[in-house]
Amino acid sequence: MSFVTVENVWQAYSGRSILERVNVEVEKGQFISIVGASGCGKSTFLRMLLAEEVPTRGAIRIDGGEPAREPNPERGVVFQRYSVFPHMTVRDNIIAGEEMATRGGWLFGGARRAAAERADEMLARIGLNHVAHQYPASLSGGMQQRLAIGQALTAKPRVLLLDEPFGALDPGTRVKMHDFLMDLRAETGMTVFMVTHDLEEGFKLGDRVLVFDKPRWDPQDPGAFGATITYDFDARNGGIPFQTIEEKKYDPALA
Repeated sequence: MSFVTVENVWQAYSGRSILERVNVEVEKGQFISIVGASGCGKSTFLRMLLAEEVPTRGAIRIDGGEPAREPNPERGVVFQRYSVFPHMTVRDNIIAGEEMATRGGWLFGGARRAAAERADEMLARIGLNHVAHQYPASLSGGMQQRLAIGQALTAKPRVLLLDEPFGALDPGTRVKMHDFLMDLRAETGMTVFMVTHDLEEGFKLGDRVLVFDKPRWDPQDPGAFGATITYDFDARNGGIPFQTIEEKKYDPALA
């Protein structure tokens, strides 16, 4: 049984189709890279996985559960621009990650002291224990992104979602962040979905590479149809297609 199941998902805004007939099954622990041209719905798909958006049609399930109607601790997310709280210290940012996953939100007394100890363990793990009392603005780009990933992992999500997480980094820092993410992934066994515009990065990090594109195109109305998964490559087997999604002819019954 697949861990993440996407069943005939469609999404439309103001009647305009963005995604259509998206179907994919992902095993627990897989790293899925998502690529495609700008505007083809990659980030929309990620927001639906996060449950920040609800599909117009279809369902997304984690481990056979009911489709989520809003974000929850099962899903952690890291954006291209460092998604940390600038007014909090590095340690407090990690504690905040745990608080966001806790019913009631805030931690006090012994619970907060215990969370601070766990935060220090996480900071040591991600190599930021020496800057625990500093604020994010004093950190380099790579350190801020490590902090954002550490904050997301503190909530122990079952699925980690990454939206162009390394796009703003210089090439050297980007390579280091690749190694850092792969080490964390090996330690935690988490399931990862990452949107990237860098095809080489997608194949380097991913077990599979999903390509989003529009199989249907109306030259008179380019926005008439939505994108879907057109290719599903096995990145660990020389790029051989894991599954090729053949173009489907327009079926009025599915519109």
